[in-house]
Amino acid sequence: MMKKYLLLAAMLTGTTGMSFAQQASYIDLLSAQNQWVDSVFHTLNRKHKVSQLFFVRAHTNKGKAYADSVAKVIKKEQPGGLVFFQGGPARQADLTNQYQKITKIPLLIAMDGEWGLGMRLDSTISYPYQMTLGAIQDDKLLNQMGREVAYDFKRIGAHMNFAPVVDVNNNPNNPVINYRSFGDDKYKVALRAIAYMQGMQQGGLLTTAKHFPGHGDTNVDSHYDLPLLNFSRTRLDTLEEYPFKQAIAAGISGVMIAHMSIPALDATKNLPSSLSRPIVTGILKDSLGFKGLVVSDAMEMKGVVKYFPDGEADLRAFMAGNDIIELSENSCRAIRKIKVAIRKGQITEAELDTKVKKVLAAKYFVGLQHYKPTDLQNINQDLNRTDAKNLVQQLSDAAVTLLQDNGLLQRMNFLQRTALVSIGTTTPTVYQQELANTYTNSTLYNLDKGASATEVNKLLSDLRGYSQIIVGVHDTRLRPGSKLDFNADVKNCIIQLAGNPNAAISVFANPYTLAGMPGIERSGALLACYQKEDSMQRAASKVMTRQLNPAGKLPVTVNSFFVNGAGVVYSSQAL
Repeated sequence: MMKKYLLLAAMLTGTTGMSFAQQASYIDLLSAQNQWVDSVFHTLNRKHKVSQLFFVRAHTNKGKAYADSVAKVIKKEQPGGLVFFQGGPARQADLTNQYQKITKIPLLIAMDGEWGLGMRLDSTISYPYQMTLGAIQDDKLLNQMGREVAYDFKRIGAHMNFAPVVDVNNNPNNPVINYRSFGDDKYKVALRAIAYMQGMQQGGLLTTAKHFPGHGDTNVDSHYDLPLLNFSRTRLDTLEEYPFKQAIAAGISGVMIAHMSIPALDATKNLPSSLSRPIVTGILKDSLGFKGLVVSDAMEMKGVVKYFPDGEADLRAFMAGNDIIELSENSCRAIRKIKVAIRKGQITEAELDTKVKKVLAAKYFVGLQHYKPTDLQNINQDLNRTDAKNLVQQLSDAAVTLLQDNGLLQRMNFLQRTALVSIGTTTPTVYQQELANTYTNSTLYNLDKGASATEVNKLLSDLRGYSQIIVGVHDTRLRPGSKLDFNADVKNCIIQLAGNPNAAISVFANPYTLAGMPGIERSGALLACYQKEDSMQRAASKVMTRQLNPAGKLPVTVNSFFVNGAGVVYSSQAL
């Protein structure tokens, strides 16, 4: 039996194209007798059983004093795992090795890697955001991305990704999900999420669908306050929960619970869903039959501690049915509270034991029963391998979406005098530089997002001398918001350029920003490019130079002009 489930999880020593070892899924593993899990479990007293459910915050960019403070918590409390945030990959791998040395049971290392390690770590690859992935029509590419992300995680000694986001983003003004979602169509969200999840799990990684029962239609960020999801049970069951149901059916290993007040599911005033037993146990575990790891969202967030301070939130999260309590404000205090609750019979020892064995089984799944320190040699080179970078470009090429073309792309003359304009930037962009290689008789113009009316008018005056104009609209912020932070004069400049039938515009920004540029639908050609990254700029330049047939489809409805599924797809001969 042990040999059957010996999950060394493909020690990922190659690159893209490698064969990944087949292994039993984490969910299947839970129903099998496991000698290692049982042997470790029987060494634990009640305190250390509870400790296994707590995952502690860790960083590698906060200095030695902070790192040492985490080490003290590990030695004293023996938590089940760590959640790493900002830092660097080599530093994290080294620190993980040090932390693993001082723990009695190997730590499960988790991270938020929705778009890969680059979401948290410097010097690593960022794959496209999920909104961008939602435009891709080939799910095999998302599966491949999942495998690469699994390699990256395991290369630095990490085992669990708090991804994918399976929230249906049906609120364009959502301040916390938005571009992190695959889109606003529940069916497409489920398909994309499963493709990504399966790739990661095939690579030996634990995954976590979030944020149950669905955070996509909120206008409050639960990091700062408690959102209210005031929809009917029927609506929640058929829309918000749909991708979770599909992910569960597909064998996802974990589900993260959101901090939201949902009266239709639990009418207790100001009670976050993460602390609700009717939601966590009643719906997710019992009704939906989810057997995997139930993970709380961060317990330090204002959405949960605002109404349940001083460790009360941690206790309630445990009693609600969460298996992993993530980022407690004070794990030592929380462990004491939970021990008292068990002693008083508020929750049974048997339920605690079930949770602990699920965490230990997760450690077995990722190979921690045969723990080896992470090899620190060549980490940066391995994480920045050529095959992975090529995949980022493939994903970007597959996502770029042509929303409008009056025939301009076919008419563009590479030798004709051309203006290459980037708006929102002060220096030449990758987009302009790539285009200039083909449009050899071109002039580059840049217009800052805060440009004055005088600067805008001068640019518009200069452009009157060009019979073809290629424009890039660049949101240079770290995260692409639903509305551009350009001033009114600059936005008006974009609208005026859109009125020119010989102007092609590419928008390197959140697709929802299109709604804030009335008239842009009149552009001679219009590309939705989703985000600012160089790979998207290269993809757009390929379309503008007729090297790429755009195949992406809009994953959200922006307005009546730009609806979910919009996208002009040419025949292979058209360009």
